[in-house]
Amino acid sequence: MKISTDKNKIQELLTRGVEEVIKKENLEKLLLSGKKLNIKLGIDPTGSDLHIGHAIPLRKLKQFQELGHNAILLIGDYTATIGDPTGRNETRPMLSREDIKKNMKTYLEQASKVLDLDKIQIRYNNEWYKDKKADFMMELTGKITVARVIDRDDFKKRLKEGQDIQMQEILYPLLQGYDSVMLEANVEIGGTDQKFNLLMGRKLQKRYDQAEQDIITLPILEGTDGIKKMSKTYGNYIGLLDSPEDMYGKTMSIPDELIIKYFELATEVSLDKIEEYKKELKNGVNPRDVKAVLAYEIAKLYHGEKGAEKGQENFRKVAQSKDKPEEILELSPTKNDIITTLVEAGFVKSTTEARQNVKGGGVKINDKKVENHTEEVKAGDIVQKGKRFFVKIK
Repeated sequence: MKISTDKNKIQELLTRGVEEVIKKENLEKLLLSGKKLNIKLGIDPTGSDLHIGHAIPLRKLKQFQELGHNAILLIGDYTATIGDPTGRNETRPMLSREDIKKNMKTYLEQASKVLDLDKIQIRYNNEWYKDKKADFMMELTGKITVARVIDRDDFKKRLKEGQDIQMQEILYPLLQGYDSVMLEANVEIGGTDQKFNLLMGRKLQKRYDQAEQDIITLPILEGTDGIKKMSKTYGNYIGLLDSPEDMYGKTMSIPDELIIKYFELATEVSLDKIEEYKKELKNGVNPRDVKAVLAYEIAKLYHGEKGAEKGQENFRKVAQSKDKPEEILELSPTKNDIITTLVEAGFVKSTTEARQNVKGGGVKINDKKVENHTEEVKAGDIVQKGKRFFVKIK
């Protein structure tokens, strides 16, 4: 595929949804030169679900792919055993190989919702780490000082609070940085919270006599609660495998102040059109109307026009008209408690998430809010989670 040097496309690549480029002048020059670049995006399979927050760097990788560059999706099947300490206030539990294999099963299926997997290079860092021995670790750790590694904010905070930092956590940024050496990356993409690890790639490439990769950092997307970053842990995420009804409905629940940010980061709507929506909101248009367009665009990205229309129609019936669906799922839960009902109905993925929904006031039985997670259900009850999920107890 011929490398595109279209200035407008390059400008959008370097600016849309981008927090920082290191070093921008150098990267712009490389992109205009027509040279084929190695573009790296790494994902550790520490969980089983990807969400539209994960799709932001995937979409940026796609932009490079469309310009003809060598887009590399690196699955960190080795580094996932440790887990990235970024943003953590305690050590992650180490994952087993079985856990990682389980998490990886649907990763590529989910990534294919954004990327054309036939046109990218998929790599696994276990390729080069599985046969490494102690000599390699001595060599690698000899490239970077301890002071440089523990200078990161996460570690400084934990040390100040008297909390332990495990040795494998100190090694993690070195391993991520060495991935860039092995891939001879020209560019690495990551969230703003990844900046320390991305810069480590530059340092190690220099010490291994390679050209230092340029870096593109992207903003972190807040979840549907508008407060915490989108995460399965917080139950505020829109999953790439969510149904169109869920995608549409969850998007309609985001705070109004996030509408434009979601347009910029989570859709492929043109910047000119987004600017129009921004003006409309400023001029007093009902935010709900613009949010409905956003919800449609997000559902369309992953489910096409028909899926988006299905999500829109379901939302109108259930949320806007405050009607229950015409057909309600029936369920005979194995236990007659609300937590089991929520899990077995598929409304949540764990008992922990079910308890969080009850605690947050988002669960009702026969239109009455559930106050306690021990509450029981009986035949004929209509259980509701949020505005869109209903089940009748058989």
